[in-house]
Amino acid sequence: MTIVLTILIYFSALLLFSRLTSRKATNDTFYRANRQSPWYMVAFGMVGASISGVTFISVPGMVVRTDMTYLQTCLGFFFGYLAVAFILLPVYYRLNLTTIYSYLNQRLGQRSYLTGACFFLLSKMTGAAVRFFVVCFILQRFVLDALGVPFWVTVPVMVALIWLYTRRGGIKTLVWTDSFQTVCMLTALLLIIFKVIGALGLTPSEAVSLIANDSHSRIFVFDDWISKQNFWKMFFSGIFITIVMTGLDQDMMQKNMTCRSLRDAQKDMCTYGLAFFPVNLLFLSLGVLLMALARQQGLDVETMKGDELLPMFAASGMLGQIVVIFFSIGIVAASFSSADSALTALTTSWCVDICGRADDERLRKRSHIGMAVVFTLFILLFRMVNSTSVIDAIYIMCSYTYGPLLGLFAFGLFTRRQVNDRLVPYIAVASPLISWAIDVMASNLAGYHFGYELLMLNGLITFTGLWLTGLKRQKCL
Repeated sequence: MTIVLTILIYFSALLLFSRLTSRKATNDTFYRANRQSPWYMVAFGMVGASISGVTFISVPGMVVRTDMTYLQTCLGFFFGYLAVAFILLPVYYRLNLTTIYSYLNQRLGQRSYLTGACFFLLSKMTGAAVRFFVVCFILQRFVLDALGVPFWVTVPVMVALIWLYTRRGGIKTLVWTDSFQTVCMLTALLLIIFKVIGALGLTPSEAVSLIANDSHSRIFVFDDWISKQNFWKMFFSGIFITIVMTGLDQDMMQKNMTCRSLRDAQKDMCTYGLAFFPVNLLFLSLGVLLMALARQQGLDVETMKGDELLPMFAASGMLGQIVVIFFSIGIVAASFSSADSALTALTTSWCVDICGRADDERLRKRSHIGMAVVFTLFILLFRMVNSTSVIDAIYIMCSYTYGPLLGLFAFGLFTRRQVNDRLVPYIAVASPLISWAIDVMASNLAGYHFGYELLMLNGLITFTGLWLTGLKRQKCL
């Protein structure tokens, strides 16, 4: 009951932010926050929005199987943020876009535009449902099952809470609630780290030495080209994952486009891009410390699933009730900060891109409710089919569904050719299928397993298809 009460207090704080930021809210407030957001608030809030409940649960457990090699991808993230800041943001601000997919309409055509928007809706709905599934599942397993609350009740209640504090202020509310949620998440992370260090009987300096000398602290892999953890694979995948999942994602870009000017938006992007590496380093370091604690207690961590490492200690009460409370706050904060913006972005894209009615307030309100219902159904569906590591599942799905977006935007930005707009939907659908077939053949014939680089292959196939069917040259936007 203590955890439930804590979450209710936390949610009350979010409602207070919503009330303060949604006065005299209009559609422009909901979609673009009237372009008045302070860049430093956006930057700080984006740290929490980028680090979902999936990160909070899965990244510490990554060290069980892949050591700290995920940091190679994080290095690529930073360079991806630079590309978004200085290649994509100038285009979006120059065209004064409400949704980034409007660019495709101006540059390539109506069908290309709708294709990009539909791929976003599918990708975001799927990815956000996977992320939010984590927090619902963990809370269900460690808290709500004991209270007799079924999972099919947990999910709609959690989604309804998000809808409640985003329904009026939209993106303007999220700029401020994300900052609050980032504070909660980082506070929870640091507290858990210090409690684990105390349970190991170490000083902070001794803990740093333990992490540095542990066999699972390996970061770089240069000697194995077949491995999914090879540096160059993970580094370049990190760049393109960021370009696609941030720069070509209405969810992430919607907040960045609420800044007062392009320069402010670029400062915001570069600032939180720098923060991403040290924050993930903390999560992975926590994983090494938890493994050391498990060995100290005689547990065989090598046989457990990575996603179970942090919950096993934090949510079960093994580190004390205060850690249980802050663990719950941390995953709720991380999950809410990604799910609330996803719900807002999905509503925005549906109203503006698909329906073409950005000024219709009644449509926006109804669509917001509709997206919340569909979001709930996706989460319940994912629980039925989930069988892989959560964070890998997200990136695998995004490699297939975000690849066509990468190809469309790359073609529009870096060529002067015009597409055959009628064929674009077919090319965008064929590209993930061809990518999947190549992945299967490479695995069966050569023993090569594609990792996150599948995203680049998918984008290249889409780009090639657009080029081969192109009609004529046109000035780039």
